[in-house]
Amino acid sequence: MKSEKFATAIVWKRVFVICFLLWCAVVDSSLFTLHAQSQKGIASYYSKRWTGMTTASGEHLHHDSLTCAHPTYPFGTYLKVTDLNTGRVVTVRVNDRGPYVRGRIIDLSWGAAKKLGILAQGLARVEVEPVNMIVLTLTDHQQFHIPTVQEMEEHTLEWPIIEGLGQ
Repeated sequence: MKSEKFATAIVWKRVFVICFLLWCAVVDSSLFTLHAQSQKGIASYYSKRWTGMTTASGEHLHHDSLTCAHPTYPFGTYLKVTDLNTGRVVTVRVNDRGPYVRGRIIDLSWGAAKKLGILAQGLARVEVEPVNMIVLTLTDHQQFHIPTVQEMEEHTLEWPIIEGLGQ
């Protein structure tokens, strides 16, 4: 009697482990990456000497670009970086991994560091927040309603109407 229960328990454990492993293989690992609404920490920047180097995303770094390296945000994510000392803000796109120095949360491109005004110091205490961006290409005679946060929260959102198409 005990041996039957023991054998059944082992079989179910094996089935559970196999199902769990199959589930892990199928599910996107980005589901498990949690991001805080904002992070505060130290930012550094790439020297101009890094221009032309290939980033982790496969892009070539250019010192004037507004890009950054972040350890966890997906490539292409836009981040708002605020210098906590001066209040200056820059929006950058994640295209690399890093920084690999303890205590730092983001590596900025030279151009982004210039906009923040941190070139002289080299480091700055910053706040990093993800930005949801919508990029639209419209001609002058087209109009597009972009919903406000309040409209989205109230679910009073109507389908966007683009006027002037086909005219």
